Amino acid sequence: MDELAAGVLAGERVALAQAITLVESSTESHRQAASALLQKLRPHGGNAIRVGITGVPGAGKSTLVEALGLHLVGQGKRVAVLAIDPSSSKSGGSILGDKTRMSSLARNAQAFIRPSPSAGTPGGVASKTRESILLCEAAGHDVVLLETVGTGQGEITARSMVDFFLLLLITGAGDSLQGMKKGVVELADAIAINKADGRNQAAARAARTEIERALRFLAPSTSGWRQQVVTCSALEGHGIADLWGLIQNFRKEALASGAWHRTRREQRLAWLHALLEEGIRHAYFAQPQVKALLPACEQAVLAGEMNVSDAARKLLALAGSDAIRPGART
Repeated sequence: MDELAAGVLAGERVALAQAITLVESSTESHRQAASALLQKLRPHGGNAIRVGITGVPGAGKSTLVEALGLHLVGQGKRVAVLAIDPSSSKSGGSILGDKTRMSSLARNAQAFIRPSPSAGTPGGVASKTRESILLCEAAGHDVVLLETVGTGQGEITARSMVDFFLLLLITGAGDSLQGMKKGVVELADAIAINKADGRNQAAARAARTEIERALRFLAPSTSGWRQQVVTCSALEGHGIADLWGLIQNFRKEALASGAWHRTRREQRLAWLHALLEEGIRHAYFAQPQVKALLPACEQAVLAGEMNVSDAARKLLALAGSDAIRPGART
C-alpha cells in the first residue's frame, strides 16, 4: 500500500488506475486494502474542482468532456475524467468505450480517463465514484470531470459528489422544454445547449431564450447563484472557453458566499450515508440467517405461494434480531 500510495501521489497514471481498480473491487481482502489506501491518501484530496456533466443520450456529453478537457490541458491543468457507462440489465456488462470516444484527450499526458460501469448504481454514477474522485485529486489533478450515464432523471447522487453540475441539452428534438425533467433542471448550476453549429445556431439561440425564461420560476441549485444558460458546439470548439469561464466565475462567487464550503460539507455527509447504506446491505446479506431464508422466500414468491410484501416482511424481520450486528462480516 505504501508503494501504491507513493505512485498515486507522484501522479503515475498506472498507479492511479490500479488504485481505482482496488477500490472498485468487492473482494473482502481488497476492501480492507482499499480502506487503508484511502486513509493514507485522504489528506491529499479535496483540491480539485469537481464538475458533473449530465444529459440525455445523444446530447454529446463525451464530445463536450473531451473538448473541455483539451481546453484545460492547453492551459496547463491536469484533468481527470470519470466516465460512467450504463451496465446491461441482462449480462451486467458495460461497453466502457469512453477512451475510444475521447481518443485525443486520452493520448494527452496531462489527462487521465477512467470509464467505470454503473453496475446498477442509481443516480448515473458508479458505486465507488466518490473514492475515485479522491484518488484523482491525490494524484494531483486540478479538475475532475464526472460524466454520468445520462438517463435524464435520478441524477441526485451525482449532484451530491460535485461542486458544479452541468446539464447538457440539444435542439432539434422537439420542444426544448418538453423533454426537460424539472428535478434534473433544479439540480443544474448551468445548462449548455450543445451542437449550436451550422444551421442549428438560430435554433440554439431560441432555445436558450426559452430556457432562460423558464428558469426564472425555479429555485437555484446553489444558494446565491442564478442558473446560467450557454450555447456551445463541442464538435467545433465554440463556447468551450466561455463555459470554463462560467465555471471559474461560479467557484469565485461560491467561495465568497461560503456556498463552496457548504457544498463540500454536504458531499462528505452524503458519502457517509452512502457508506452506511452499503455496509448495512453487505452485513445483512452476509448473515447465515438471511442466506438460509432468502432462497426459500424467492422460491415461494416464484411459485405464487407467498406474495412479495409478505416475503419482504419476513426477511426484514431478521433485521430486528441478531441478523445485523455492528461490524459483522463473513
